Amino acid sequence: MSINNPPVDAHGEDHHGHPDAHAHGSLKSYLIGFGLSVVLTAIPFWLVMSGAIADKSVTGLVVMAFAAVQIVVHMIYFLHMNTSSEQGWTMMALIFTIVMVVIALAGSLWVMHHLVTNMMPVHNMVPTK
Repeated sequence: MSINNPPVDAHGEDHHGHPDAHAHGSLKSYLIGFGLSVVLTAIPFWLVMSGAIADKSVTGLVVMAFAAVQIVVHMIYFLHMNTSSEQGWTMMALIFTIVMVVIALAGSLWVMHHLVTNMMPVHNMVPTK
């Protein structure tokens, strides 16, 4: 083994470069991911700006659902995560990401709910005659 020749395994794959060549995306997959990301951003933006859904709670849940789907799109098309057995650490990263997203979304909703409840007492008052 010389300095110019990196070690290779039985399949001739370089361990210092990128041994898993099929894990890298093609231009087509990047464009699909980009297109999905744009659509998954534009639709919630339109929903909020146009007021298409009258109930603001439902709008918030729909926007959060689009955000969750967009996270999955980014993980598949840009981070190249999949469920193949040789990428066990990738699956662990996926599970960790899902747990963190659930905690962040639930915590954000909880904080916003309590801010509205505690900071806007006029909103909860019933008008008297």
